[in-house]
Amino acid sequence: MTDKRSSHSDRVLDTVQSGNAAAVSSVAASWCRSALRHGLDPSGAQRNERLSEGEIAALRNANGELLAAAAPALDSLFGSVGRTGACVILSDVDGVVLEARSPAADSGLYDAVGLARGAVWSEAAEGTNGIGTCLVEQRPVAILRGEHFASRNIGVSCLDAPVFDPDGRLVAALDVSSARPEHGDAMAAMIAALVQDAARAIERDYFCRRFAQARIVLAGDAHGGGPSLLAVDRDDLVIGATRTARRQLGLGAEAALTPRPLADVLGQDCA
Repeated sequence: MTDKRSSHSDRVLDTVQSGNAAAVSSVAASWCRSALRHGLDPSGAQRNERLSEGEIAALRNANGELLAAAAPALDSLFGSVGRTGACVILSDVDGVVLEARSPAADSGLYDAVGLARGAVWSEAAEGTNGIGTCLVEQRPVAILRGEHFASRNIGVSCLDAPVFDPDGRLVAALDVSSARPEHGDAMAAMIAALVQDAARAIERDYFCRRFAQARIVLAGDAHGGGPSLLAVDRDDLVIGATRTARRQLGLGAEAALTPRPLADVLGQDCA
């Protein structure tokens, strides 16, 4: 294991020092950020300390609305992947693990590698990894074993998708990680699709909970980019829109929308 980790560290540093790798590969670009921007060493064995129980409780309380909306999707996702030995993680926007679910037989393993509540998986802390890189790039990512920056993390494969709140802001990363070597490319592709579906379900449920008193209108085909939903009040004014709907309809990125008639937003007569 020591030789394998040493050779991995050498490969990472050779890539970083090559000068043009970042333009060729998104993983290499992340390795460069990890080494050059954050000053990390791929051979470092020390993990960052986890947050205290009090700090975790405070973070979970601050993210209570997100966690409540996410619970059904997390249950469903873990029901699908837990039997394969994978764990399900939900982090906050800073890469701190808020929720971690792992099979009972593997819970000690995932705790040991840091896939547990309170662990910090930002790129600044751990280098290239599913959670941190997903948050930086704000898109679904797969970081498989040797694609991790730190040698200590090459035993894990991570499939991630970002989660955006009802105002269109990035708030979380949803992650499925596996430490089992039998999980190959085909399994990874299947799990990646499940993770992205679950992230979209969280965004949909989060939006519907936030605007529970409003009428929810489907604004168009999201083409895999997340739910395209509008919240409409009793006066037929649009008072909320998901990130995808904002992009499709040119509603801007400000958290609070200026109420506008639904007909104007959709560009049609909605009478």
